[in-house]
Amino acid sequence: MIEISNEKLTIAVTPQGAELQSIVRRDTGQEYLWNGDPAFWGKKSPVLFPIVGGLKDNTYRYNGKSYTLGRHGFAREQLFTVTAQGAEHVSLRLSDNKNTLEVYPFHFDFTIQYLLQDDQLQVTYQVKNKDKKTMLFSVGAHPAFKVPLVAGTSYEDYHLYFNKEEKAGIWPLSSGGQIETAPVPFLKKTHELPLKKSLFYKDALVFKDLASTAISIRSKSSPHGLTLAFEGFPYMGIWAAKDADFVCIEPWCGIADSVAATGELEEKEGINRLASGKVFERTWTATIF
Repeated sequence: MIEISNEKLTIAVTPQGAELQSIVRRDTGQEYLWNGDPAFWGKKSPVLFPIVGGLKDNTYRYNGKSYTLGRHGFAREQLFTVTAQGAEHVSLRLSDNKNTLEVYPFHFDFTIQYLLQDDQLQVTYQVKNKDKKTMLFSVGAHPAFKVPLVAGTSYEDYHLYFNKEEKAGIWPLSSGGQIETAPVPFLKKTHELPLKKSLFYKDALVFKDLASTAISIRSKSSPHGLTLAFEGFPYMGIWAAKDADFVCIEPWCGIADSVAATGELEEKEGINRLASGKVFERTWTATIF
């Protein structure tokens, strides 16, 4: 386990999947990340790469060949290498290898940097195309935040606050985890979404067209919470395992296959294209209060 700290925060990261394991505010000792209870969901903050969500039949085609790839890709199951570390930052890298090339035919470096600045955690995803051909990929975050956050409060005491007024619909998921072809009305000219566990009984809330670039977890029963900022991530998932004490705020550069997907990677909705030798970079931040 790797720990980094500043005066305000301490975080822990494991090289397995470069997964965030803990976010603690030092003055209160408060933990902000879900505990990973396997009775509900054993992950805490998996990284999604080189796909987000599920493929139709867990399969895609590229250059006439079919490949099998599980939900959210392989990065979360791979061992990353620490490439840089200081008191307040750490960078971890995954490069293509024999196992990845069997399911994803591209040469790449995928680096994740965790950086603490005051009361903020910055998480940067950097993808470098080491191939001679254009690289096709998705990348996304899946952090699970503890709710209720503070002892003596309940799940229903909390709400999500969008930094812009929202009137976005949600895109339902099929039983196979694919995106349906039409949205369902959901947010109706509001900044707030009250949290209740039944929200997630039919899987994630998937958004394609949020106006907001930040979502906060807040409570009228406590001054403590967090704000996750995600400018540059066009898709958003909000999810919790059934009846679990957390909520995931998931900024994505990519999205699950549609029920109408052709299976061709070149035609996949939300796929990113990166020319040979170029670098793609996105950062999300969690401000802890």
